[in-house]
Amino acid sequence: MRPRGARLQWQRPKAKCVEVAGKKIALFNLEGSFYAIDDTCTHRGGPLSEGEVSGEEVTCPWHGAVYNIKTGAVLGPPAPRGVASYPVRVQGADVEVEV
Repeated sequence: MRPRGARLQWQRPKAKCVEVAGKKIALFNLEGSFYAIDDTCTHRGGPLSEGEVSGEEVTCPWHGAVYNIKTGAVLGPPAPRGVASYPVRVQGADVEVEV
């Protein structure tokens, strides 16, 4: 099965929001490795792509919930649960996210 995904030319920020098949996805670049999770915090809907990145963690900019960038697991309150993670593939200068 061919993955449905977003292609973009990646430039230097650690995170950005992309839309794939109608879903907002937070795409992270951790030292050249790419990871994708849902962009919407499960607490109040904050944009995770705008959060502070520290190591493999992102902190929601609205209320401080902490998520693992690689797995989407919630690591700190107030979020009640984690977010989905998605496979990422790099094809030349393009980054593809499979949803």
